[in-house]
Amino acid sequence: MAYDEVLADRITERLAPRGVTAKKMFAGLTFLWQDNAMANLYDEGLMVRVGPDRMTDALARPGAKPVIMRGTPQNGWVLLDEEILDDDVLDYWLEWAFDVTCDLPPKKPRTKGTKTK
Repeated sequence: MAYDEVLADRITERLAPRGVTAKKMFAGLTFLWQDNAMANLYDEGLMVRVGPDRMTDALARPGAKPVIMRGTPQNGWVLLDEEILDDDVLDYWLEWAFDVTCDLPPKKPRTKGTKTK
């Protein structure tokens, strides 16, 4: 995993007091609220949840690009260039991602040995 450790620490400082956890997954460090992913830091930058209804607004902001995984755009997520993430910009995007993620229902924890459909 080749994500920026300094940026990971900056994000953790901001989110940990809110109860957001971090877990190594998806080829990076994923930040979770009630087991819902709200951001993922990986070698290409910081991916944040913005919600499908706000994609146009998010992509109009400087440094935001669509997230493409295996050739498929991921609606509701944008990728941010790390160069733009000064403290104010980072706070703005993390607040947006937290607000959107808080509107999601909590995921139910899986019981060991069971599969979800």
